[in-house]
Amino acid sequence: MAEYVIEMKDVMKSFPGVKALNSVSLKLRPGTVHALMGENGAGKSTLMKCLFGIYHMDAGEVIYNGEKVKILNPFDALHKGIAMVHQELQPIRDRSIAENIFCGRFPLKSFFGVKSFLGLKVVDHAKLYRDTADVLKRVELNYDPRTKLSELSISQMQLVEIAKAVSVNAKIVIMDEPTSSLTHAEVEKLFSIIEVLKSDGVAIVYISHRMDEILRISDEVTIMRDGAYIGTWNASELTTEKIITNMVGRQLTNLYPHKENTPQEVVLEVNSYTSILPKSFKEINFNLKKGEILGVSGLVGAQRTELMEGLFGLRGITRGTISYKGNKIKVRRPKDAIKHKIALLTEDRRHSGIFGVLSVIDNVAIASLRNYLKFLVSLDFKKIDALVRENIAKLTIKTPSGKTLVQNLSGGNQQKVIISRWLANNPDVFIMDEPTRGIDVGAKYEIYTIIAELAKQGKSIIMISSELPELIGMADRIMVMCDGRITGFVEKEDINQETIMELATQFAS
Repeated sequence: MAEYVIEMKDVMKSFPGVKALNSVSLKLRPGTVHALMGENGAGKSTLMKCLFGIYHMDAGEVIYNGEKVKILNPFDALHKGIAMVHQELQPIRDRSIAENIFCGRFPLKSFFGVKSFLGLKVVDHAKLYRDTADVLKRVELNYDPRTKLSELSISQMQLVEIAKAVSVNAKIVIMDEPTSSLTHAEVEKLFSIIEVLKSDGVAIVYISHRMDEILRISDEVTIMRDGAYIGTWNASELTTEKIITNMVGRQLTNLYPHKENTPQEVVLEVNSYTSILPKSFKEINFNLKKGEILGVSGLVGAQRTELMEGLFGLRGITRGTISYKGNKIKVRRPKDAIKHKIALLTEDRRHSGIFGVLSVIDNVAIASLRNYLKFLVSLDFKKIDALVRENIAKLTIKTPSGKTLVQNLSGGNQQKVIISRWLANNPDVFIMDEPTRGIDVGAKYEIYTIIAELAKQGKSIIMISSELPELIGMADRIMVMCDGRITGFVEKEDINQETIMELATQFAS
């Protein structure tokens, strides 16, 4: 039996204007967790998409169980026993959990139970739901297989994706940022699934920017930088500092920037804000000060995202008011929020953030085009180009040019493009829902610096995050939610993980 279940040797891959992979190699041992780390744009996801057959390598080879193979497409990869949990979820929202898990490989039966001379077969729905229930039970998910994906939260969709990977009985499972939207309890559940897979001899490639996870569950760690292979280490040999230094090519002395903002007068007041949906946010009361970073914490189901979408006009309400600088305003749709200088960075950049088929220029400028009208009938493209160049430099967006399609950028760089879009609109109130989700430690620091600078300039920030250290490091005050209600506020001097978690699990009366 071969020592390695998979060997990728000297892999090369280029896209228009950029060399994504430059002679990268990777070796996976069966029954181990191999972490793949690097900054956004380092080529981690690209390398794994080559292994999964989404991209075809320009050069290089793949050796599977000692034999050289060519992976034609994702279906071929699944047939060979390679599964992938993608960073960017692409669920079929109008279909059931069962249909999503077994898409492309539905169990079939004879037409009306009778053998047809034409060989016609139909989907065996009873077996489909039974098999799905078995898979969900294996990963300890108490979901109805018939539930539509559109009824699930982002984190629940993530768990369904993990169940899908487990369902194919793969020998290699690629997990690209699998915990980016999971709660602590769900992360622990994932780790127990990983232990089961390891005991079955499955090799796991684990891509994550969370250092504590990497050091806890990995056996080996490979680090990439700018599309090149830097090295592979036993996880026991590494520290957070060593990982960061190899990832970014420099030392980061602090994870969070020094903040110089001073919260001032109240600029936004929300009173009795209640969703039109019965099981969503209700009786929400809070205020936001000029120059303040207000953190919002809570577990999955706390309705944090739903509340912020309600404030931005994406969700209907039955009652409640918003006052902006002392005056009541009506926000029935996003256009109203934008008019009142309110911006929203959404949680799911793929589904509701980027316009994948448009360029970086289009994605940055699209929310502020009215500022670049010429003679009221055409756009001043020179000014738009200057705006985009400024933002690419300010946020260090890694892109060959402004004309590059945004879907060809890494996840972290896509996030920076969306932040640039709203910065171009010069908002006074910036709602950021998981602004660093799926972003590496170097890029996180850059975004933290932008947030701190905006607050210093007097902008007001509402920052939702599932990472408590992030909120503790950045927020002036934290609002905690549970089951659609606010359960408490924690001031800067009193902020700690224990207090926040106690409030996050305290059902309001």
